[in-house]
Amino acid sequence: MASPANATTAGSIEIGGDLVVRRLGFGAMRITGPGIWGEPPDEGQAKATLRRVVDLGVNFIDTADSYGPEVSERLIAEALHPYADDLVIATKGGLVRPGPGRWEPDGRPEHLREACEGSLRRLRLDQIPLYQFHRPDPRIPLADSLGALVQLKDEGKIRHIGVSNVSAAQLRAAQQVTPVVSVQNRYNAADRKSEQLVDVCELEQIAFLPWAPIQQADGNPAVTESARRHGASPRQIVLAWLLARSPQMLPIPGTGSPEHAETNVAAAAIELSPDEVAAITGAA
Repeated sequence: MASPANATTAGSIEIGGDLVVRRLGFGAMRITGPGIWGEPPDEGQAKATLRRVVDLGVNFIDTADSYGPEVSERLIAEALHPYADDLVIATKGGLVRPGPGRWEPDGRPEHLREACEGSLRRLRLDQIPLYQFHRPDPRIPLADSLGALVQLKDEGKIRHIGVSNVSAAQLRAAQQVTPVVSVQNRYNAADRKSEQLVDVCELEQIAFLPWAPIQQADGNPAVTESARRHGASPRQIVLAWLLARSPQMLPIPGTGSPEHAETNVAAAAIELSPDEVAAITGAA
C-alpha cells in the first residue's frame, strides 16, 4: 500500500483563470443511496467521508442535482457549510431522475434555470463556482440550453460554465455560445473514447474531469504489474496514470467511505515512470 498522502501532492490546476484547486478532487455521487437514488444507508458515514476528503487537502468537490436526486448537494451543505475559502463546489444540471436507474436529459432553458436555482438553495451558495451542463438534450438546440446558463452567469448565479458528456463537435458548438472552462466525460485506462477531447483540453487549457476514473482497473496487465512494483492497488495505479496523462486532468474519484477516500488520495504520491505510463496506455 502506498503511504498516505495529501491531495496537495497532486499539484494544482487553474479553472477559468481564477479558481485554483488541487488536481485530485472528489466526486460526490456515491454518498447517496444504492443506484444513486435516495438517502445513503448511513448518513453519518456519508458526511464523515465529505469531511475526511477536505481534511486530506481536497478542495474540489463535484456533484449534481440528479445525484439522489438532490441528496448529494444537501449532504455537502450539511457536512461542510460554512465552506472553507478555497473549497470549490461544482455541480451540474440537465439530467432528471424519473425513477431508480433512470437518467433522462432535460435541456430546456426553463428547467436549467429551475435546476440551478435549486442547487444554489441546497448548497447554500450565492454563486456556483462551476456549473456544468450535464448532458446535451437531443430535443433542444445546444445553444438554447447553454444560453440559459449564460443568462444565469450574467445574473451572477454562475461563475464559470462547463459541459459534460459531449463530443468534440459539441464542445466546439458550445464554445460558440460561451467560454467553456471544463469538460467532464467518461474516461479511464480502459475506456478512452474521449482521448481526442483530453488532447483538446490540454491544448486549450480546459480542465478535463474524467468520470468513472477507476472503473475496470483490474483487467490491464500493465496496471497489475505497476501495482505490484509500487505496493499499491490497481485503483491507485489508474488514478496515478490519469494524473500523469495530462496536466489538465482533474480526476474526481468518488466513494461513500472515509477509508476508501484515504486510499484514493494516496494515489497522488505514486510516480509512474514514462515506461509504465506508456505500458498502461498501450495495453488498454
